[in-house]
Amino acid sequence: MSNNPVRVQEDQKAKTSKRYMFLLVINYLFLFAGSLSSSLLSKFYFNHHGSSRWVSTWVQSAGFPLLIFPIYLPFYVLKCTDRRPFSDFTPRILILSILIGLMLGLNNLLFSWGNSYLPVSTSSLLLSSQLVFNLILSVIIVKQKITFQNLNCVVLLTLSSVLLALGSSHDKPQGLTRAKYFVGFFSTIGAGLLFALYLPIMEKIYKWIYCYEMVMEMQLVMEIAATALATAGMASDGGFSEMKRESQVKFDKGPEIYWVTVFANVVTWQLCFMGTAGMVFLTSSLTGGICMTALLAMNVLGGVLVYGDEFGGVKVVSTVLYGWGFCSYVYGMYLKMREEKEMENKNHGMEMAHNVVSANNV
Repeated sequence: MSNNPVRVQEDQKAKTSKRYMFLLVINYLFLFAGSLSSSLLSKFYFNHHGSSRWVSTWVQSAGFPLLIFPIYLPFYVLKCTDRRPFSDFTPRILILSILIGLMLGLNNLLFSWGNSYLPVSTSSLLLSSQLVFNLILSVIIVKQKITFQNLNCVVLLTLSSVLLALGSSHDKPQGLTRAKYFVGFFSTIGAGLLFALYLPIMEKIYKWIYCYEMVMEMQLVMEIAATALATAGMASDGGFSEMKRESQVKFDKGPEIYWVTVFANVVTWQLCFMGTAGMVFLTSSLTGGICMTALLAMNVLGGVLVYGDEFGGVKVVSTVLYGWGFCSYVYGMYLKMREEKEMENKNHGMEMAHNVVSANNV
């Protein structure tokens, strides 16, 4: 690929750009609304006797048609770009998007398994471990530097997850066996690991992507691949006819609420993934992981407030450790940004002094 796309990407990511701040705010709002709503809606589905994990997996990516709007509106309606949709979409990007989409499909399935067995608060706290994996994989894939704050965050979040596992016997939904609880526990950890792998891989690929529209184009292909995987799984489990039967026979809130729940899940999951992709493109994989981890605290609170999840003993200690680790990381990021700002001011001062000396010599 040429160097020109990289130059355009850097201009688009300039933090002084109005477009940058607009996209950053919009994508974080998408991430916030999608993450909290999708977690609560998925639990609502299982709480009212929805039982198909393939349906829960399918709704996480089936909202891909919504991506048509950010892909086609800028060129055909808003007229704010000269680039036609998919005009720079190479075979290499297509293949990468399909492979990563299949990986996301597996991640969605693991999340569905975990969410079907665990309380929302426990699932959310376990998913916070993805920041640990994200840090490690970011070091390997995109050469992220390790600091004391990074390591402190890793240790505290790991200890938080271990405490949840040790206290699992006191936090099981009625009728759930210990074996199934641990299936949900390790499925959720696996989902966190796969998503943590996805983030730095996408950051590395995004270095060659020079506009937000291309990010959405990649996201469209990835989610089509993930939806194809989920659809194949649904077909082996009875297909869409099974969804109809489930809405009429199993779901205790009736068919209307069932289809509203499914549709709302489709929309909110799409918002979540759009926000995640945008955050990684505009910032970094680690920053995207941090934002998602911060929102998991809201998911824990949502589970307690909406579903009455138990929130005492081990879970309180685990949440405190999680907050401690997260704040440690944020503080480390603050110190780094302040150091970079001081260095920038110093260099600017030296450059001005050099210009003054040069002018005097003339």
